[in-house]
Amino acid sequence: MRQFEEKVEFLLIEAKKLGLYIDESLFYKIAKSLGPALYHPDASLVATSDAKEMSHIRSNFIAKKLEIQDELLIDTIISEVTAQLGFNNRYKHRALFYYLLVEKFGKASFYND
Repeated sequence: MRQFEEKVEFLLIEAKKLGLYIDESLFYKIAKSLGPALYHPDASLVATSDAKEMSHIRSNFIAKKLEIQDELLIDTIISEVTAQLGFNNRYKHRALFYYLLVEKFGKASFYND
């Protein structure tokens, strides 16, 4: 559990650097849901320029988990999240990316116990 707490603390510091306000309780749940991907150097990051990865996020996370189907809305929100994390930022952490998607889509209730 210590490794998880250290990773979450690191990500919250990164969020502060980006000027993001984070609901720590919700962020903790989203980070926990990522499982081992949270720790893997490649899987813990989102490559927004990789069409295959973005397709995976759209279909598996946004469409299935968050139950959003509106393609125009999805494109708009992904663009907003990418801008918040920095278009040129090579280190878009998956936990932060997913957190922002959940917040922007108004789906925090999906992570309530």
